[in-house]
Amino acid sequence: MFRHLLVKLSLGAIAAGVFALALGCANKPTKAAEKPVAPAFKIVTPPLPPPPVENLPRVMLGIDVLEADKFAAIAGKKVGLLTHPAGVNRRGESTVDVLRRAPNAKLVALFGPEHGIYGLDKAGDTIADTVDKRTGLPVYSLYGKNNRPTKAQLKGIDALVIDLQDIGVRSYTFTVVMRYAMEACFENGVEVIVLDRPNPLGGLKVDGPPLDEALMSGVGAFPRMPYVHGLTIGEIARMAKKGSSVISGMDISEKIRDKGRLTVIPMRGWTRAMRWPDTQLKWVATSPMITSFDAAVGYAMVGLGCQNSGWSSGIGRDFPFRGINFPKKTPDEIIRALDACKIPGIALVKRPGRDRDGKPTVGVYVEVTDWDHWHPTELSFYMQKQAALWQPLNPFGTLTTAEQRTFNIHVGSTAWSAALKREGRRVNVDSFVKNWMARAKIYQAETKRYWLYPWAPPPP
Repeated sequence: MFRHLLVKLSLGAIAAGVFALALGCANKPTKAAEKPVAPAFKIVTPPLPPPPVENLPRVMLGIDVLEADKFAAIAGKKVGLLTHPAGVNRRGESTVDVLRRAPNAKLVALFGPEHGIYGLDKAGDTIADTVDKRTGLPVYSLYGKNNRPTKAQLKGIDALVIDLQDIGVRSYTFTVVMRYAMEACFENGVEVIVLDRPNPLGGLKVDGPPLDEALMSGVGAFPRMPYVHGLTIGEIARMAKKGSSVISGMDISEKIRDKGRLTVIPMRGWTRAMRWPDTQLKWVATSPMITSFDAAVGYAMVGLGCQNSGWSSGIGRDFPFRGINFPKKTPDEIIRALDACKIPGIALVKRPGRDRDGKPTVGVYVEVTDWDHWHPTELSFYMQKQAALWQPLNPFGTLTTAEQRTFNIHVGSTAWSAALKREGRRVNVDSFVKNWMARAKIYQAETKRYWLYPWAPPPP
């Protein structure tokens, strides 16, 4: 048995040796393998191009700053949002969508101003409450049976975020609806958060009649405010919260106003000397007729001139608030009459447009030729005087009670209204313009305490 085991082990050792020899032979390189073989071609992998640089506007809006700060101002809160189509960030995304993706807050309701949250309703149209089909959120109209949020609508809301693009003119209703919303929130213990936006006309132009306190209305909610106010919507909110009752206009007790919570999220990169084109931001229509920066400039310039006067704006269906026309007067007659008034900073020129049927027409276009010497509202008051010159009866002396109120609350000055009604074509426009300019300077000096932005960038 022992001999049998030795034979078995010997056979195993021989087999192992044969296997090792075979393995060694297999691993030994041949002469052909020792020479490197050059590849037929060289493979070069190009480096990946860098990602494209996002060319963003220089100005960060309040909504951009809120997002950049990781939504800290609304962290842990249920929020409502008062906004419209121009409520977008600098990339053009709706503030509705930006707030919906906020990771630490919940958007629970939308509130709409004049023209609605989609800007489709005409000026003055009453808007009903509804449900937003896109988001499923309730939409409460603040330009319908209610002009401010009700207690029931604010129930369960910790903060109302306001993101509205104003155009720098007192009778544009977005600053008014903001004031009404602030009052309702302060009365019901709801914080107000205003996402600030540029004044398209800049922060230095202040012009036109100050608002008589007796004429405060849905087209003018801040007493003594000139028609062109030179403030951002965030600065107006600060003024409404902190100013005296004479300047804030809020219809709540001083105790409630002082107790109210207001947060303004300022812009970054905006200065008072900037007009809208300087911001590099894309214009989004703020209302059906204000589809461009040019129209916003025109609204400040001829809006009052078209009020109850016979004048209308546009060249046919083109150039709203930049074109002007008067019944049965040719462009040449209009230019000749208004050129005689020697209004600084503007030029009236003929420009082609399309009439209501789409056919070619020609009208009068108002150019701003010198921004520094331009007084935005001056043209409007010469237009009113010219209307009295061109009509056999003074049109401002024949207004109904309702028409007279509409005229007064837009213009804001009972003194001007009385003089125009009394003197018509003989009214002294220049004396009123000089008085308003002096009062505008006083107003601007008084409101500097609410400014959030410097006149110009600091020196390098």
